[in-house]
Amino acid sequence: MSHLHARDYERMLDLAVAVLEDKDPESLWHLIAAHLLGAFDCSTVIFAGLQASNPAGQAEGWAPESLGPAVDDIVRRRVLQQHPLVSYLTAGERSPVTMNRIADSWRNTACFSEARAEYGTTQQLGLPLPTGGNLMRAVSLGRKGADFSAHDLAFATRIQPLLVAMDNHIRELRRLHAAAARTSGLLSVSDHGLTPREQTVLNLLSEGLTTAAIGHRLTISPHTVNRHLEKIYRKLGTNNRVATVTLAREAGLVR
Repeated sequence: MSHLHARDYERMLDLAVAVLEDKDPESLWHLIAAHLLGAFDCSTVIFAGLQASNPAGQAEGWAPESLGPAVDDIVRRRVLQQHPLVSYLTAGERSPVTMNRIADSWRNTACFSEARAEYGTTQQLGLPLPTGGNLMRAVSLGRKGADFSAHDLAFATRIQPLLVAMDNHIRELRRLHAAAARTSGLLSVSDHGLTPREQTVLNLLSEGLTTAAIGHRLTISPHTVNRHLEKIYRKLGTNNRVATVTLAREAGLVR
């Protein structure tokens, strides 16, 4: 069980300073997620974003790394399953909260059952990252055993402004990188060594298909799709679907 100690906040301050001085947006959310994993003594950390007008959901950072590209499908399924945190964000709520507090039947939902079966987590804490407009962003932390305590919620509330500042910084860096790629016009399939199969996967990714749907379309397993995604991310210098599709569209790799 984590507690609200001065050193926890000091470490988060140090992390925030490091992030705000960094110029590489694609590694930062994973760094922050790994830090939160230890600070809250949890098993999973996922940063997700969705549009109120089209709440498909997209993962942008996670820990542990073993979650891999499949985490995008996790977020999409949670949205389709009407995860309590989605309704909480849609209602404009901003305070960190546990799922047990906002959903009386939380333990009877498909979201709960899948999280327990896949990762052994039985408790979840949602930490909204207010942005304004139609964009909704949040951090979801999962753990097994006892629920997140009042100390955990107090700590989440205290670090929330730091996370929002880091999130804004990362999103602005991504915007600038995409603009630079569009201006330079140097990005091409041959420049980054994408194979024809990887280009096909990238095209389907840009259409919004899930890992399972891409596998079905290409008659390959989801595991093979994830391996292609990992190679695409590495070659394009990204680490999630949003950044990859955005960069590919700006550079004319996909429509």
